[in-house]
Amino acid sequence: MNYEFSQRVQALKPSAIREIFKYAADPTVVSLSAGNPAPEAFPCKELAEISEKLLRENPVAAFQYSFTEGYPVLREQLKKYMAEKHNSFKDFDDLIITSGAQQVMDLTTKVLVNEGDKVICEAPSFIGSLNSFRSYLGQLVGVPVESDGMNMEALEEALKNNENVKFIYTIPNFQNPSGVTMSYEKRKKMYELACKYNVIILEDNPYGDLRYSGEHIPTIKSLDTEGRVIYAGTFSKVISPGMRVGWCIAPKEIISKIVVCKQGEDVHTNIWSQMVCSEFMANYDYEAHLENLRNIYRKKAQFAMDLLDKHLAPKITYDKIDGGLFIWCKLPENVDMPEFCKTAVLNKVCVVPGNAFLTDENEKTNAFRINFSTPTDEQLEKGIKILGEVANMLF
Repeated sequence: MNYEFSQRVQALKPSAIREIFKYAADPTVVSLSAGNPAPEAFPCKELAEISEKLLRENPVAAFQYSFTEGYPVLREQLKKYMAEKHNSFKDFDDLIITSGAQQVMDLTTKVLVNEGDKVICEAPSFIGSLNSFRSYLGQLVGVPVESDGMNMEALEEALKNNENVKFIYTIPNFQNPSGVTMSYEKRKKMYELACKYNVIILEDNPYGDLRYSGEHIPTIKSLDTEGRVIYAGTFSKVISPGMRVGWCIAPKEIISKIVVCKQGEDVHTNIWSQMVCSEFMANYDYEAHLENLRNIYRKKAQFAMDLLDKHLAPKITYDKIDGGLFIWCKLPENVDMPEFCKTAVLNKVCVVPGNAFLTDENEKTNAFRINFSTPTDEQLEKGIKILGEVANMLF
């Protein structure tokens, strides 16, 4: 039988990262390609205690249908947390619990983007979000990322030269894949440009609480006085990605449309997971937990950067990171990046080729991404040493 697919999905391709995971499943391959939290970062004991208590004392609430907007207790906790900790919940805002931050990208696009509308994205950017935008037939406009965030001159040119721009998508803290953090000056400039050209900003902040050096920088949402910033948060990198609990803060009018669309997608986010996250925030030391994560990732990041300096410098360069889970490595301009990544796989180490993160995957890039949070120290040492040997073999 010949299958006729919708126009929305005809051009979609499998995630390059998910395809690489097929190689990473081989136990003999060192995977530096995932983006998972470190195994030791999960609060397993605490989550087990919470789950046991919940299922003993209130099992029906955890198993029954619930509200599309989310578990009311958790919603109020997050409103308070985001307002007091990050100044990122305003009087004109509302909050909905989502199935991870990824669903914020999907629902935002569904609510705002018509076929042919433009979405301005950092280049490179997170492939999961790019594919969400593509799935609604939005046209992606890439703007280069510099060492302190998106190039603001190029952003203004993109806003000037493209009609029907619906939103600007940014990951301002420890960006996936580049690891770059946007400066406060650029955050203010982005908001000014959004006001000037009457567009929305979609601020994706999964790594913001994982800063382990340098000074905290306020969110773009904290600058919002006109109701033009949609904020995506998540527990995926700080409690558990498998629980699939994120949240969206946006002006009430936008949230009301997101609620209707979410009802048609999954009715509501897993209520057991929401209740567990709520209990963890309420009755355990959440700030101490975050500090423990920072200590874990501070050590792993420094260890990975030391290994890169030992085995790959000066052939491969990278920008030092202050948080998050990724390092963006650059090959010399004349080196074939796909060939490098392919040779690395054949030598039993996986990294993600940089073109997987571009708005145009056919565009040439000399970069690749490594993840240091998931591998053990022994795997990191082995994998980065192999990358050094591959580099010496090819250039």
